[in-house]
Amino acid sequence: MGIIAGIDIGNATTETAIADIKGNDVSILSSGISMTTGVKGTSENVHGLFSSLTEALKSANIDIKDLSEIRINEAAPVIGDVAMETITETIITESTMIGHNPETPGGLGTGTGYTTLISDINNINDDKEYVVVIPKEVGFEEAAKIINDNSDRLKIQGAIVQSDDGVLINNRINKKIPIVDEVKLIDKVPIGMYSAIEVADVGEVIQVLSNPYGIATLFSLDSEETKHVVPIARALIGNRSAVVVKTPEGDVKERSIPAGFVQFIGDKKTAKVDIDRGAKEIMDTMEKVGKLQDVKGESGTNAGGMFEKVRVVMSQLTKAQPKDIHVQDLLAVDTLTPMAVKGGLANEFSKESAVGVAVMVQADKLQLEQIANDLSNKLNVDVIVGGVEADMAIRGALTTPGTNKPIAILDMGAGSTDASIMTPDGKITSIHLAGAGNMVSMLIQAELGLDDFETAELIKKFPLCKVESMFHVRHEDGTVEFFDKPLNPDTFARVCIITDDGLVPLEDFNSLEPIRQVRRQCKEKVFVTNAVRALTRVSPTNNVRDIQFVVMVGGSALDFEIPQLVTDALSKYSVVSGRGNIRGTEGPRNAVATGLVLSVVEGSV
Repeated sequence: MGIIAGIDIGNATTETAIADIKGNDVSILSSGISMTTGVKGTSENVHGLFSSLTEALKSANIDIKDLSEIRINEAAPVIGDVAMETITETIITESTMIGHNPETPGGLGTGTGYTTLISDINNINDDKEYVVVIPKEVGFEEAAKIINDNSDRLKIQGAIVQSDDGVLINNRINKKIPIVDEVKLIDKVPIGMYSAIEVADVGEVIQVLSNPYGIATLFSLDSEETKHVVPIARALIGNRSAVVVKTPEGDVKERSIPAGFVQFIGDKKTAKVDIDRGAKEIMDTMEKVGKLQDVKGESGTNAGGMFEKVRVVMSQLTKAQPKDIHVQDLLAVDTLTPMAVKGGLANEFSKESAVGVAVMVQADKLQLEQIANDLSNKLNVDVIVGGVEADMAIRGALTTPGTNKPIAILDMGAGSTDASIMTPDGKITSIHLAGAGNMVSMLIQAELGLDDFETAELIKKFPLCKVESMFHVRHEDGTVEFFDKPLNPDTFARVCIITDDGLVPLEDFNSLEPIRQVRRQCKEKVFVTNAVRALTRVSPTNNVRDIQFVVMVGGSALDFEIPQLVTDALSKYSVVSGRGNIRGTEGPRNAVATGLVLSVVEGSV
């Protein structure tokens, strides 16, 4: 047969295996890997494909003209997005709020009263309680003097300060009151309105204003009004200081944009489900329609916009009409995402329920054939589309030492999770599901409120530490590591990602535990869910317990904790699983590329 190249186009990487085939003898010569260019399964993949092939050819010390044939995988594109349960443009009615963590709030405790400018305090002669508002034009010494001069005749219960003067004012006043400072939008604080202010001790968090019933007690709210302050309390959880101010009715209104429903079209029936019903009901509804033919979202809602975007993006990439783009699979998971609170004056956020969704569109065989033809013309080598990924992956996985038929594999990549099972007689059953590494990064970015996807990728891939001094760090497992040379000053007292290139500090995180918790939960939501879902589909009895051995392959099987999470989950089904080692040298990578060249001997395309 000659020298054959198998090329696996993945969502993140493109991998190559080159083999010399003589009769039924296969000798693997080399491997290559490069980043995938463009969306998987589109014409832009050619550049990354050529780069991966070039690396493998160079490693084998052969020329492109020596190749007899190139085989590429059937590549189905996967796109992820987040659909909000309710995207709340404004979530507070008849209230505005300030709740942030200045470095040094002043005083301690809880106070209530009507807001008043400190410049007007001399004109007040009643016995009401007051919270003074101090703009930056009033210095800390002047502010402290005014408060002291009036503290005997007026009930001053707290202060809201624009400058970073909370501690300085607190140190100079006779009667201690809670003081929130660093409020940049001080001019937005409504004057003459009843307010509540709370400052916790160092190392502690507020207790009253982060509790809906605490707010209800301070403001004498009824049960219906208490429902409206739940988002306020949620947004203030974990803060050291906070202010809530009641505003005139109509100042701040509430309007929510519904997520809408999703319509599943299957070979058995069609069914609808509201996204706000949650991920479980979405997935249960999808299972009931039989083999999925397409998915549509309600027009004018977030669901409709999301699926329309998928179709438009794929239409632009594949040159097909949007109406001809059909969803092949969908994975929905419940998540939380921080939403900006309108009515807040210090960039407050509230964690809102959301549904993370990854969708897979049907592989365009014509598009793949076009890629093959273009590549064949450029390289002057026969290029064919050589098989379903999961089928090829199981052939590659069988090169792992210690494996034999029957065998099942989980191919965990960046965009999809595939499963295959091979019976003792060589019969293969496979499934190709949406949702993998990229979706985990998307969920991490959404839940932690990160500005960029790259930081989420780093959090997914690497463990964390907290820099406790210039010469030592504490790892997320609690162990301490010391260094001979001082660390970068930018990392001091910061939570950092331990990358291959050194420590990468994270802004706005004081503790690593919440990040670690989000990271692991996101991996479980995607990979554990899809592992069970995929293996159930390929099991002859639709029961994971009837599968004995599973080999994990793909880029995500290299992750430092995903294989352990999947292994632990599958052990509950009495399934033995572990990370593959393709050809005894490649680890879990290169399974599909290796399977593509091995399939030549078996005569299956």
